[in-house]
Amino acid sequence: MSILPSPNVDTIDTQRRKALFATLAGAAAFTATKLVRASEQSATSKSAARPVTTAGHDGAPMKVSYLTRNIGNVEVFYREAGPVEAPVILLLHGFPTSSHMFRDLIPLLAQDYRVIAPDLPGFGNTKAPPRGTFDYTFDNLARVIDEFTVSLGLKQYAIYAFDYGAPTGYRLAVAHPERVTAIISQNGNAYVEGLSDQWGAWQTYWRSPTPAHREACRDSLSAETIRNFQYFHGADRKLVSPDGYTLDIAYMARPGAEENQLDLILDYRTNLVHYPAFQQYFRTHRPPLLAVWGKNDPAFIPAGALAYRRDIPDAEVHLLDTGHFALETHAPEIASYMRDFLNRKLARVA
Repeated sequence: MSILPSPNVDTIDTQRRKALFATLAGAAAFTATKLVRASEQSATSKSAARPVTTAGHDGAPMKVSYLTRNIGNVEVFYREAGPVEAPVILLLHGFPTSSHMFRDLIPLLAQDYRVIAPDLPGFGNTKAPPRGTFDYTFDNLARVIDEFTVSLGLKQYAIYAFDYGAPTGYRLAVAHPERVTAIISQNGNAYVEGLSDQWGAWQTYWRSPTPAHREACRDSLSAETIRNFQYFHGADRKLVSPDGYTLDIAYMARPGAEENQLDLILDYRTNLVHYPAFQQYFRTHRPPLLAVWGKNDPAFIPAGALAYRRDIPDAEVHLLDTGHFALETHAPEIASYMRDFLNRKLARVA
């Protein structure tokens, strides 16, 4: 069930012609499924969280807890840190990663904020039913995360929207504008002009969802594409830890994972349908918005960050000299921008 009105998919043809998804360079799909357990040891028991002591931005000890919560037939895994009574930041990851991407950011924010980072269904350590009993669509991702926030009793929260986290989080914002205190867009797109010319195979699949066109998109899921296109492109490679892409590659090698992701690739076309609704929400409610983007992202280009100013004139935009996974190379800088922004804006909306 959608938390937004169902769009007419036919109306996106004009927009889709403007936004070409390049055929990502393919490589043989990585098949080492056993790397999942070796790459990241995370607790998933709701009854026994395993806190890990880390250091915050000021060096003071703090803890990250690894928890799960049942939302219908989905067991949502999430990371949580920070004071329970503090303002909430909901961190929403993207493709093809998980909440693991926030491992460096969380300690930099959790001294002053309650930081919550769930794994979306189909990603990371969240356990969702197989295809046929669970629809891998963005409406369904948003529904689960919406119910997850309600289950946690979150009355208000700022949204960190990255990649797939943007259309997921913006669906929540449209449905519940009173809950959203601020938005941080990190290469999280809501405008046609933010799409590069690198979307060819996906765009073809959107228009004609044949088995052959679905198979052509499988290159997007390969180990080489995840590592070289998603993580290395436009970034200083010596600053990119192998932990992130190695874990993502391992997750993608799990049985059924590629088919779930191919369903989401097809459904991505509905996000373009929702762009006007997202933009109307921005114009109507004017949420405080900070866009901190890697300017060398091969998929989402700086025009998408700058476009937020059209609907939110006082949106703050910063372009960093890095790629899609900006947190891999610029977590301290992004945390600094966020802390300054939220310290000013949340005081204003409180």
